[in-house]
Amino acid sequence: MTDLSLSSKNPIAVRADALVVATAKTSDGVAIVADHLPAELVTEIEAIAPQLGITGARDEVRKVPAGPRLKADVLVLTGLGERAEDGTFDPEILRRAAGAATRELSGVASAALSLPATDDAALAAVVEGALLGAYRFDKYRTNGSDGAEEPVGSVEVLTTLARGAKAKAAVERAGVVAHAVHAARDLVNAAPNELYPATFADAAKAAAKDVKGLKVTVLDDKQLAAGGYGGLTAVGQGSSRGPRLVKIAYAPAKGGARPTEKIALVGKGITFDTGGISLKPSASMETMKSDMAGAAAVLGTMVAVARLGLPVAVTAYLCLAENMPSGTAQRPSDVITIYGGKTVEVLNTDAEGRVVMADGLASAVEDGHDVIVDIATLTGAQMVALGPYTAGVMGTESVRDEVKAAADAAGELFWPMPLPDELRPNIKSKVADVANSGPRMGGMLNAGLFLRTFVGDTPWAHLDIAGPSYNEKGAHGYTAPGGTGMGVRTLLTFLENRAAK
Repeated sequence: MTDLSLSSKNPIAVRADALVVATAKTSDGVAIVADHLPAELVTEIEAIAPQLGITGARDEVRKVPAGPRLKADVLVLTGLGERAEDGTFDPEILRRAAGAATRELSGVASAALSLPATDDAALAAVVEGALLGAYRFDKYRTNGSDGAEEPVGSVEVLTTLARGAKAKAAVERAGVVAHAVHAARDLVNAAPNELYPATFADAAKAAAKDVKGLKVTVLDDKQLAAGGYGGLTAVGQGSSRGPRLVKIAYAPAKGGARPTEKIALVGKGITFDTGGISLKPSASMETMKSDMAGAAAVLGTMVAVARLGLPVAVTAYLCLAENMPSGTAQRPSDVITIYGGKTVEVLNTDAEGRVVMADGLASAVEDGHDVIVDIATLTGAQMVALGPYTAGVMGTESVRDEVKAAADAAGELFWPMPLPDELRPNIKSKVADVANSGPRMGGMLNAGLFLRTFVGDTPWAHLDIAGPSYNEKGAHGYTAPGGTGMGVRTLLTFLENRAAK
């Protein structure tokens, strides 16, 4: 991962391959938002900005010659858009601007960032964004086959806050967060012939070895069948590669304050989703290696929790299966028994995510957790309702609102959705306790109501990240094409907030 450090150096004197400063949109043009730059240089750039196509818009990154006034080789301008009414910029805007700049600096050995981070929260956002933007997935590329270059080698963030304890803590946390997000992205981007339930479980065990405080337990297909995990067993039975349930327990080191509650994170891990017998169209399968993004986010979060040593007790449940059509696959109209005894009529084998999640949720309830948060690429209806960038969150109102607040603080887009009791008849089964599919209208809410069936009275939130988990379009901000790591930052912030109570 890119090396990052803080410095209180004057931007004029910094020797780097690139010096990054900010631009902003104004009513009459563009403003350079940077302290200590030579006034003549600022005036020159602002004057010729229109001719160079520089607007100061968000996500805009432009490079101009640094000239003799600076020690850096190139001056990089990253856009912030318009200022808020109080003259400042939201931390997420700074995060995206820093990430957009480092993303565009691939192949550069060193860069210095001088962005308007006037307080610790803004500085933390800049540091985090810079690391998140410095990402590339090239595992399957032969040398130089795509013409892309390695992420920027080192980043020096210039700030007057460099020597403060909070600033140093922000750098440490940002490194942990970026490592977790990048790890989740790597898993989502992995090819499904390489990443399947057993190898995903191996990846979880390998990740846990690198940190203290994590204990991993893996149930294989035979143990799942014997233990009554009917959802995972049914979804996985069509594949030659059997399902897994991975439990990852974290407890803080002895000697500190002991947690007063137990929290569960449940992640959907369908390593490839064909739809099963209810087969998807071929074009709809092209991104279905990403159907395990919820489990990837949970794994990344657990590693981050352990690395930060949070005083919170958390257990993760990774519900892993491959949904394939075959002579042994589950059929529409099958009735299966979920862990704990509730029965499900399978009307659509492509509504498999909620079925494996039901096993995980029921297991988390049995284990006596005080609150449960699940995260899943659950429904195409989420994208219909909220688009490709905003995830839905629903569940117990208090927990749902906690998740939304954590997402806002972390800079991830979530929107609260209802679970109307009036829609519960949509998933009523004629032969079982509940059906796994309902009408197209309200599909995201129908899926949430299905999951609610298996949490009982336990406070709970459900995060549907189907769209935002995988970027099918061009890069933007600190987000590269492919897996995004959506949910890691929100889950971690949620746990940090809980630990602080």
